[in-house]
Amino acid sequence: MVSPSEPSHGGTPAEDSFLELLAETLENLDRVPRGLFLQRFFKTIAQLDLSESVSSEYWDRILERRRQLADTLGKPISLKAAMVDVLASSTYLRVPVLMEYDDLKKLQFNAATDPLTELYNRRLFEEHFDKELNRALRYNQHLALVILDLHQFKEVNDRYGHPQGDLFLKTAAATLRKSLRTSDYAFRIGGDEFALLLVHSDAEQANTLARRIRTNFGSAVESVQASVGLALDYGIAVFPADGDQKDVLVRIADQRLYEMKHLQRGANVQQPQPQAPSGTATAPFHPMGAPAAPAPSTQPPPPASPARSEKRKWERVSLAGTRAHAQLADKPQSTARVVDLGYGGVALEMDASEELGQRFSAVLHVPILPPVRVALKKIYQVQTSGGKMRVGCAFVS
Repeated sequence: MVSPSEPSHGGTPAEDSFLELLAETLENLDRVPRGLFLQRFFKTIAQLDLSESVSSEYWDRILERRRQLADTLGKPISLKAAMVDVLASSTYLRVPVLMEYDDLKKLQFNAATDPLTELYNRRLFEEHFDKELNRALRYNQHLALVILDLHQFKEVNDRYGHPQGDLFLKTAAATLRKSLRTSDYAFRIGGDEFALLLVHSDAEQANTLARRIRTNFGSAVESVQASVGLALDYGIAVFPADGDQKDVLVRIADQRLYEMKHLQRGANVQQPQPQAPSGTATAPFHPMGAPAAPAPSTQPPPPASPARSEKRKWERVSLAGTRAHAQLADKPQSTARVVDLGYGGVALEMDASEELGQRFSAVLHVPILPPVRVALKKIYQVQTSGGKMRVGCAFVS
């Protein structure tokens, strides 16, 4: 069927030719087969449930209406125009459909997708999130939300222009499509912001997928990044562990996304520091929804005392029970257990026999996450049971 948007090149549209041929054929049919055919015809084109006799009556009215319009206007009138006029004025057809099917599908596609990336748009994100969260609540299943954005995207636009930025957005969208299962959803929810809904996925599965997406995107844009460190940052929230309300999950995922961005920025500041010992990975440290990002502490150091009653400026995330540890850069064979981690610093536990200076460097290793080299300033040091020593440190630039 020819779309109305396509030029006719001076000929008769295909649907008009079909209706003219149909009219000539029906003139030579007997009353019964004619009525049967027209009954099915009106059911197909307008979803009308008419009897055979009423269908024949309406067809005759359409032919008569075409003759009237042709006489009035002094030019040939298509059967399609006469058909719409008669059916729209009847009591049967309350809402006439005047759009070609292909155009209707195109309109539906445009209403649900982002025109640049062809991912689902924010409106559909809101609808699908409600639906999938209700399903997860009803059947007690996991649902993971991943919010992503392009790290240093503004610098790309400023330095190389918006066409290059659009290319990176399309590359990000293509990476998401290639990485997801058929049951998952990908959306563009803002300028350089994307969201994923991962059905039946827990935190570990969501973290694994997000890391793979980040790696695949880095490989896809590596040859054209030039000096801009473009990357996909992300934050993850999982139902039911992080909450059972949509706004809560969005807030947590968004917070963890910005924790990753701040921590990435903090890791970049450490680049002028001495390199880690041979064999130690120095990739940027990216939080997967737990540790907050390091930032230089602007508060004066509290007194070194076991009783720390003051309220922390930044909330700490406990890493007890994990294999999180720090490798001391000045003592490659010495390691310390990471007790907790926060936006402003880290708490370490080690043998009491270890001696640390007021400032030192370490490489943090947290499960699932890449290692990161950080510069630390000792804030306090206390003795614990079992011959251990706990050291509280602030990140410094």
